[in-house]
Amino acid sequence: MKITIITVVRNGVGTIADCMASVGQQVYHDIEHIVIDGGSTDGTTDVIREKGKHLARFITEPDGGIYDALNKGLRLATGEVIGILHADDLFASAQVLSQVGRLLSDDATDVCYGDLLYVDRNDTSKVIRYWRSGQYGPRSFYWGWMPPHPTFFVKRTVYEKHGLFDPVMGSAADYELMLRFLLKNNVRAAYIPEVLVKMRVGGTSNASLANRLRANRNDRNAWKVNGLRPYPWTLLLKPARKIPQYFTRPE
Repeated sequence: MKITIITVVRNGVGTIADCMASVGQQVYHDIEHIVIDGGSTDGTTDVIREKGKHLARFITEPDGGIYDALNKGLRLATGEVIGILHADDLFASAQVLSQVGRLLSDDATDVCYGDLLYVDRNDTSKVIRYWRSGQYGPRSFYWGWMPPHPTFFVKRTVYEKHGLFDPVMGSAADYELMLRFLLKNNVRAAYIPEVLVKMRVGGTSNASLANRLRANRNDRNAWKVNGLRPYPWTLLLKPARKIPQYFTRPE
């Protein structure tokens, strides 16, 4: 079973080599790594050309943002399973894709996900937050739950049947896609109770009150476009569920 990993990047010269090395170090044998660069001007493309000997595809051109770039990668992907590893992220171990491959070789499972560590940007051994996903249930999203998108691996047939990212959703495009797959269309999911990805701290959705309010509007729209109605407290619980992540550490 071939697994495609899509990495999108723009001006990530400080981290892209680590990201590519993380994919290259996987013990799983059948990997297709696609890198989509959004027209970097900081030397990122030079690093990719120097370090990316294992890449299946490398495209550098302007795009319409991260989700437009991800959709480019999804259209190019030929693997039976597709995962996303952003330029700031790392797989937590060399066995991650082996675990994913074993689980998704089962015809009864279409999606899998795991836990995520937020780590210091300069010292990836320093844990900032621990996102323990937990098992998915039919009402999980209604209680503010969502799986960490960087740990979300999906069979290509699911994208072909239920669609790609909707860039109009802004920062909630990954949330909307997971709502569409798991809740609206009942795609069969399995949980790997281990840390799969380390993510360097950053991101824009929570960087300011204005961004948080914008993210909340986008989250609400994600339910609306899918014809779903959240509980009155659903979108308040979603950011609130992040608070315990600062006080939890891996065992």
